[in-house]
Amino acid sequence: MNATLIAVALSLVSAGAYAAAAVAQSRLAGRTEPSTGVLRLLGRGAWWSAVGLNAGGALLHVAALNYGPLTLVQPLGALTLVAAVPLGARAAGRRVGRTEWRGTVLTLLGLGALLLTAGGSAPHETLTLPEALGVGAATMAVVAGLSRPGARPGLRHAAASGITSGVASALTQTLTVAVTDHSGGPLFSWRLLTVALLVSAFAMGGLLLSQTAYRGGLGAPLAVVTLANPVAAAAIGLALLGERLQSGPVSLVLALLGTAAAVRGVILLSRAQARRADPGDVVAAAEPVVGPVRSRVVIGSPRRADATELGAEPFAVPAGGRPRP
Repeated sequence: MNATLIAVALSLVSAGAYAAAAVAQSRLAGRTEPSTGVLRLLGRGAWWSAVGLNAGGALLHVAALNYGPLTLVQPLGALTLVAAVPLGARAAGRRVGRTEWRGTVLTLLGLGALLLTAGGSAPHETLTLPEALGVGAATMAVVAGLSRPGARPGLRHAAASGITSGVASALTQTLTVAVTDHSGGPLFSWRLLTVALLVSAFAMGGLLLSQTAYRGGLGAPLAVVTLANPVAAAAIGLALLGERLQSGPVSLVLALLGTAAAVRGVILLSRAQARRADPGDVVAAAEPVVGPVRSRVVIGSPRRADATELGAEPFAVPAGGRPRP
């Protein structure tokens, strides 16, 4: 089978695993207080389920990076948001909306155009030790700036998560190519050990940053992660690993149109999920409640959609009487 087809197939399955992990993390974040520490998360089965799904997606992603360049594999990560739409809809017991379908179609068309322009050759260049250390230092500086206290922490943490994950993918490709290289070089070296440590640190950092970002909902943070990840990885691939897009004005125009369509699709998907996650659009606070209140869980929302506190039961108030249980 062609190496490009193998990379695409592995990336598709990896995106499905990452999407399931994102939905699981969002549900966990909605049931977790903001002050909950990492040690308490380690004692929850839902956290380990999300970790397992992320690990499975990561392994498939590593295998895909062995067959395809970053400029081909990383944009396919946008399929994570596409896969999260039906998964989230199924978990919420609803149908996929029209806006979500539009976003899905635009994202798929954009990715299809990008696939036609991306270089299809298997990777062969790797980062040197100074380059890996420079990339690691620059990434930590950017993440420190995005993680500072301030406005819109969810989106900034999501951007930091996407950047760290993209850099981890670029470093993983260096590690994978170096380990599978049969040129007779040493299997263990200071360069590979350093790259492996950086991959571990950035992969875990990206996971924890995304968990923090999803506390405010799944839609917009996942979209930011989805867009920041391939940008960071492709920048490293084009600048340091010698990767190239297909040449020619037609390929350039196609790449720009594909990028615009994919970005527009991701934005539509994020807006649709954000509207689904907004409890204020479901029940108004001043609206009188007639009949029994039915709880409805919305994926990506940190609270129940009926704004009823967990554990509290609704009660009816007869005219001119006391509240009756």
